[in-house]
Amino acid sequence: MSENNTPDEIIDALGGTSEVAKLCRVSDAAVSQWRRAGIPQPRLMYLEAIRPDLFALQPTMSPPTK
Repeated sequence: MSENNTPDEIIDALGGTSEVAKLCRVSDAAVSQWRRAGIPQPRLMYLEAIRPDLFALQPTMSPPTK
């Protein structure tokens, strides 16, 4: 995951609408709205804090040096 992932990708990686709603203690409808409008920054920060494994920066591959 990275900042470039869409809200859909993030929500799906976290287990879907219902699971994210449970994690954030909001309604399924609220999370469905995030899919269209974007995940609010405080909620995104919370999700990153509780699931750092999904948001860890992926190392970029560098071309081999000669």
